[in-house]
Amino acid sequence: MSRSTRSGTRGEILDAAARLFAATGFKGTSLQDIAGEVGCSKAALLYHFDGKDAILAELLAPAVEAFATLDARLAGLGDDDVQLAAVEGYVDLVMRFRREVTVLYDDIPALLQRPAFAGVQGMSDRLLDALAARSPAPAARVAALMVLSSVPVICMEPIEIGVRTEPIVIGDDELRSILTRSAARTLDLRGA
Repeated sequence: MSRSTRSGTRGEILDAAARLFAATGFKGTSLQDIAGEVGCSKAALLYHFDGKDAILAELLAPAVEAFATLDARLAGLGDDDVQLAAVEGYVDLVMRFRREVTVLYDDIPALLQRPAFAGVQGMSDRLLDALAARSPAPAARVAALMVLSSVPVICMEPIEIGVRTEPIVIGDDELRSILTRSAARTLDLRGA
């Protein structure tokens, strides 16, 4: 069980773990790697956290909590309102938790098997259903899956457009707007 006290070292451990998990994946990062990045011993790291799973759980807890909040909000909406709310809520969620998305992305199937993330698969399934406007039609499901899978990829890195010219950096507000409109078009959502 991890200690409940917060310290500068604890925050440094979480920051280092996030950087390393994003760069080399959860499986590719050892406790020794994290301790080395922080500049502490593995024993000092284990004073603050019981292990790598505990670090990951604490690192991702705010994102999982926000996802659960979105899930509950979508569950209370009618069929006419759920799709647009799902698009806006999902884009906002991914943009707020870019670092966490980067940490999760390469290891999603394995990470979802961990007890700390037991409810995430169900929330993802319900989000997919909401993005599809609760339709069983294959076209609606495929479009919803396209949105579900592409938004995180776009948000993982700062967006720069330009191959032969100087890159154009897109700010968060503009990116949020572009993602929301693009997702709405992909889902053939009218009035968005």
